[in-house]
Amino acid sequence: MDTFFGRKKLSVLVLRDADDIVRALREALADARDAERPGLEAALRVAEEAAAVPDRELRGRWVREQRASVGYQGPDDESVHAVKALRQAQPGLSLLSAVQLTKDAAAK
Repeated sequence: MDTFFGRKKLSVLVLRDADDIVRALREALADARDAERPGLEAALRVAEEAAAVPDRELRGRWVREQRASVGYQGPDDESVHAVKALRQAQPGLSLLSAVQLTKDAAAK
């Protein structure tokens, strides 16, 4: 997290390789034999759907997975308990980051 005029600003990065997978499937499809085409076309559709998922949704999914890993079964809201569970799962996460990520998860 960087500081900006004395305040911390949120720096959360979503890494994904779905775009690379889509590109590779398109290249494979261009050179595919007729027997391979249906499977590659189906895989391409799945990869395109995955690539279209917004970063906010991916962060929300990650938050829910992290909280579940520590046994959190509460609501998907912005409560203190939800933030605490995320920080328990990821102790290095700042409070500001945990709150913002919890908001993303609650927004679905």
